[in-house]
Amino acid sequence: MDAKVLIGPAGWSYKDWDGIVYPPGLKRSQHPAEYLAQFFDLIEINTSFYAPLKPEHAKLWCRIVAAVNPDFRFTAKLYKSFTHAPGGIVQSTSAATLDPADEDEDRVREGFDILAAEGKLGAVLVQFPISFRNTLENRDYLELLIRRFLEYPLAVEVRHDSWNNEGILRYFTEKGVSFCNIDQPALGKSIRPTEHVTSRFAYVRLHGRNYEQWFEHEHAHDRYNYLYSEQELSRWKTKVENIAKRAEVTFVVANNHFEGKAVVNSLQLRHMLSGRKVKAPEPLLHHYPQLKQIVERGTGEFALRG
Repeated sequence: MDAKVLIGPAGWSYKDWDGIVYPPGLKRSQHPAEYLAQFFDLIEINTSFYAPLKPEHAKLWCRIVAAVNPDFRFTAKLYKSFTHAPGGIVQSTSAATLDPADEDEDRVREGFDILAAEGKLGAVLVQFPISFRNTLENRDYLELLIRRFLEYPLAVEVRHDSWNNEGILRYFTEKGVSFCNIDQPALGKSIRPTEHVTSRFAYVRLHGRNYEQWFEHEHAHDRYNYLYSEQELSRWKTKVENIAKRAEVTFVVANNHFEGKAVVNSLQLRHMLSGRKVKAPEPLLHHYPQLKQIVERGTGEFALRG
């Protein structure tokens, strides 16, 4: 695997990772991001979607991952006030329902600027829900949003198939914005897997294919309770290889996070692309023994610091 393909999970703060991804008591001695930086070159920051990233947190995270892995990068989601209607899933997202507060932009910039200054910001992900369709009003809103944040490397994730056309791809290319290629349940007008490269960097997000619980679920994590098979991953291996040939760097993020499945699939895909064995968190091998055949011997040395 060329070094320009960076693979990792979306987020790190999940209670269901304790004892599966993380050794018992990890948080008392080591930050989870620092621990994961031993095994990955990339993490997508998830908390910045729910609230603007605090500068002090950004500084800390940059410092701790750099000490473990100098080549490590973060990507970070844009705050949801810019991309999701305040009514959540009960309210469709469109230009008419999006109304971020004036101070939101300044707060968002504070955190992103720290990541950029430290050389750790791979991209800012502008993630829209499937209800955000390709209409004139929504295109105008997206144009304004891109203008506001164009100093950052931007990737735009749209989930409705109406965005997947040559006109949009030309527009993204002109703006230097990356079209995010995603894997999600192929339901209705959901966008299907693509291999688009519209900027110097490319972005891929794997959400899982939990058809039954994607739109209707008892718990928020249910939709991300999906483990890709090796056959399913092998198809994305080919796509990532095709994408990487046309981009300076490609970010591949696994968002199927429930019980560490994103970590498992990230390691498997990294192995497929590189042809080399990988290092893995020791607890993960007990819960997903299929990993043992692709993991370096002695991987257990990567445990709690000190």
